[in-house]
Amino acid sequence: MEYTIRKLGQLAGISTRTLRYYDEIGILKPARINSSGYRIYGQNEVDRLQQILFYRELGVSLESIKEIISASSFDRARALKEHRKRLLEKRKQLDLLIENVEKTIDSTEGKIKMTDKEKFEGFKQKMIDENEKKYGKEIREKYGDEVVNQSNQKLKNMTQEQYAEVERLSTDVIETLKKAFTTGDPQGDLAQKAADLHRQWLSY
Repeated sequence: MEYTIRKLGQLAGISTRTLRYYDEIGILKPARINSSGYRIYGQNEVDRLQQILFYRELGVSLESIKEIISASSFDRARALKEHRKRLLEKRKQLDLLIENVEKTIDSTEGKIKMTDKEKFEGFKQKMIDENEKKYGKEIREKYGDEVVNQSNQKLKNMTQEQYAEVERLSTDVIETLKKAFTTGDPQGDLAQKAADLHRQWLSY
């Protein structure tokens, strides 16, 4: 089945302006331009748009998405399985936060008593999940599963003050890594500082 830009926008729930922008940056080109000058999209473009929107929902930049789905090694079935995995992880995190909010409401209304540790459980799990997503493979290869799992468990058991300090360290690691990447020197001072901060985060 083929779609005009307006019909495809309605189908996907996005604006024609967005589709024109996708065409402009080369991430989603129409299959053809008809005799009236309208963009026409076919099944391949529909499937490609679905992939783009999946990645956008997961917070991936358009530049990165274009690189991923344009690669000769791109496997649509494998990508869909990865989307499902990451969306399930996202749902798990949302469920934890919803449970946390519900407990907090009950605590505020005097129905239950909530410990300080319980107040931050959802946020701690989010930090663990985000670090696993960004650095999990690398740090597990470098330090081993046992060390990383112990570190994650320690994070879950932290007090509010300890959690705040670890969150600060996590932010410092990310910001230092960004600066280190701009230098292009994996052995430079900034890269070494990032590695040291990450060791502190793991051993906190």
